Formats: sequence, structure tokens, C-alpha cells
Amino acid sequence: MTPRIVLATRNPGKLREFRALLGSSPQLSELDLETAVIDAATAGCAEVPETGLTFEENSLLKARAVAAETGLPAVADDSGLAVDVLGGAPGIFSARWAGAQASDEANLALLLEQLADIAPAHRGAAFVCVASLVIPDAQGAPASEFTTTGRLQGRLLREPQGRGGFGYDPILQPVGETRSTAELSMAEKNAISHRGKAFASLRGHIVEALTR
Repeated sequence: MTPRIVLATRNPGKLREFRALLGSSPQLSELDLETAVIDAATAGCAEVPETGLTFEENSLLKARAVAAETGLPAVADDSGLAVDVLGGAPGIFSARWAGAQASDEANLALLLEQLADIAPAHRGAAFVCVASLVIPDAQGAPASEFTTTGRLQGRLLREPQGRGGFGYDPILQPVGETRSTAELSMAEKNAISHRGKAFASLRGHIVEALTR
């Protein structure tokens, strides 16, 4: 089956979450999502520099570029961790907080070090995600664009908990939870996560793009 939509990411964790979210849609029950939904690397797309100054700008930059390059509908997101006492940082720099080529572990360790003296009452933070869907015309130019935002509010733990998820998941404890995001199942995480909420708001448009 020819792929019909591209998720503009090279992050396997995001691809798994995206496929899991679409897998809950009855309209797609007979669709092989492993082949119908691929990532930017599989599609052979070039890296898209995140030159925007907001989550929305970066999300749209990536979705437009991948849609233009492949001629297929493209979904992209830009997401990160916004820490209250850091004025919303790391924000758009979340994936490279400890440096351009930093690992998830290095980013997480640096943030915990920076917040070491912050009391629990002031460790509020939120995962923020802006997701975009761009459907190109026959020439690859954007014909339709949709953008949504999702948030997951919580507080930061003093040390990582759990082995699931990726990024800062092991240190964010969602409001009302006793577990970190990394300790939630995929279904639990998708139900409350910033990315799950943003992608869920786009789901109707994505389903239409995959079934038309």
C-alpha cells in the first residue's frame, strides 16, 4: 500500500504515539497504519530547520516543507516543556536544552540540576504541543492547513520515574496523578497528553485525508 500521510518527525516515539492514536479511529480499522503512516526519514525528506520563534511557526514550517517535498498530506508538531519558574523555558529549545546534539538524558539532567533548589510548590510545568496538518494541491502548494494546541499541566519531580515515553516524560507528574508521564501506558498517555490532545483535535481532518 502506498503511504498516504507523512508525520514530519524522525522521532520513533512520536510515530508510535501517532499511529496508536489513529488506531483508535473506527474509520481506519481496516487500514494498515504501518504502511499508510510513515515518518519523514522513511519518506526520504530532508531535515527541516526549526527556525521559528514559536511552537506554531515551527509546526507549520515542518508540515509545509514535508507536504511540498512529498506531495502527500503532512502532519507535524512542535512541542516542549514550559517550566513556570523559568518563564516558559525550555519551550521551543526543549530538545536541545543541553546543546544542539544533546540526548534526552542530558537535557533532563541539566534541567533537574537547574531546578535543584526549587521547592515542590514552585515546580509547576506543562507540556505544550502545537500540531499542524497541511494538505497539498497537485503542485505541492498548501491547499488546506489546520493547527491545534494541546497542554498537559503538572509538576516536576526531583528525579526520573518510569521507563516509558521519551524526553522529559520521566520527570513530569500530571495534575491528579501519582505517577510520572513515563509510568503511564500508551493509552493513558494519549488520553491526557499535550500531543494526544493536539493530534486528537486534528483527527477528523486526518481521517478524511487517509480515507478519501
